[in-house]
Amino acid sequence: MKKASIHTLLNYAIAAVWLANGLFCKALHLVPRHEQIVAGILGDEHSRTITLLIGISETLMAVWIVSRLFPRVQAITQMAVVATMNTMEFVLVPDLLLWGKLNALFAGIFIFVVYYNEFHLRKKTRP
Repeated sequence: MKKASIHTLLNYAIAAVWLANGLFCKALHLVPRHEQIVAGILGDEHSRTITLLIGISETLMAVWIVSRLFPRVQAITQMAVVATMNTMEFVLVPDLLLWGKLNALFAGIFIFVVYYNEFHLRKKTRP
């Protein structure tokens, strides 16, 4: 498989992760644990609204990834958001995470994939 097609395939896979977590898990409330995580960090009072806003933001991230507008800024934003969210969850509510503190490993792998896709594969696929 050519590097250009691997890069494109990874873009869609990364966007699918954001879409699944944002739209389905959070905005459509198909995984209530996400709201429990927000409540555990910020309190119960506005946890549904905040979870919905996070879900909409993650859905928009998926759209941004597919649009390929400002791809390096988008990749850096993704890495920062994932690192920040997972650090807060790791420290404040590890008991609510699907794999507990092991979630940090999966977040690290995701950050690496985003980095590699944008800063190595994309660089090599430009004409």
